[in-house]
Amino acid sequence: MRALIIGGVGGMGQGVARDLIKQEQVESVILADLYADPERLSPKLRDSEKTSLIQMDVNDHNVMVAAFKEIDVVINCAGPFYKTAVPVAKAAVEAKVNYIDICDDYEGTEILFNSDIDKMAKEANITVLTGMGSDPGTNNILVKWYADKLDTVEDIYLYWVVSIAELAGAAWDHSLHMTLGKIPQYIDGKLVHVEGGTEPVAEKFLHPLGIGHVRYVGHPQPLTRALIPLWVDELIQEQKNTGLLSTDPVDIKGTQITPYDIALKLWETIPEGRDNGPQSSGLKVIVKGKKDGQTITYTADMVGRMAPGTGLPASIASLMMDAGDVKVKGVVAPEGCIDPAKFIGAFLKRGARIHQTQKISSMFKV
Repeated sequence: MRALIIGGVGGMGQGVARDLIKQEQVESVILADLYADPERLSPKLRDSEKTSLIQMDVNDHNVMVAAFKEIDVVINCAGPFYKTAVPVAKAAVEAKVNYIDICDDYEGTEILFNSDIDKMAKEANITVLTGMGSDPGTNNILVKWYADKLDTVEDIYLYWVVSIAELAGAAWDHSLHMTLGKIPQYIDGKLVHVEGGTEPVAEKFLHPLGIGHVRYVGHPQPLTRALIPLWVDELIQEQKNTGLLSTDPVDIKGTQITPYDIALKLWETIPEGRDNGPQSSGLKVIVKGKKDGQTITYTADMVGRMAPGTGLPASIASLMMDAGDVKVKGVVAPEGCIDPAKFIGAFLKRGARIHQTQKISSMFKV
């Protein structure tokens, strides 16, 4: 298998690549990045005979198409995905090569599903698998894993928490952007739009994360998230309420300036000298429903580093794709094409740990 990773020098891209180069069936991994500096690579990737490094701009459609025609799968790890998911997927479809991304912005996902990309991918007989990271990605598959065990599903809750000690580069853009405007959520069985970054709820995550105050955010699968330590989310909300995250330009001494761009730049230094939390992120999945008349609640908790937690799912999916285990063509989400048992088995073999509980509320059939 020959893979090309867009954003291959970034943390998430390297997380994918480090797993791929270990696999016997993988011949080569091309790390494509706008800033193709080998010094940014981990020693294992820099020294591997399977890896090569090239410069690539996601805004250069023709260059991407030409490069994609020489590979078996393109894996897009270049965020923020509300800017990159669509152009890279379009190039992959034109090159007729399978595509995977770790897209965590709902705008890009909506376009992929609702545009001509789906039709074009089906005509090209390829798969455009979007949201194949940790969240979305692993949690989608865990939901399907549990839902398939139930006769009916009543409630699904998706929570995740990220320590700012793990944030860098485009991740800050994503973290601010997903709190803006009206964002989609499924509430009481209906798709509604709520104000991003609102209605905090305290939720307990595995050690060392502790309590996270999760809020509504704009992700491809409606859910809530928290940034830790708590002062981070509180400051973001204060910036939003005071207009510092506005995307409407304002005139300052004859110059048009967008407040959001200023805030984004300042977040590169705001955390300096402050509590940045543990070097870990986490997710929680809760699925409640009925089985044989009993009310059953499944819960899965995970904690770990963000790069492998996001990179491993994309790597596993690309290997499943290469093995012929992903048969759906067109645009699809993880739960629509990934076998949960095969995925979770591969995930656990790579050292992942999932803390699972099952609660039965009634021992009597009704």
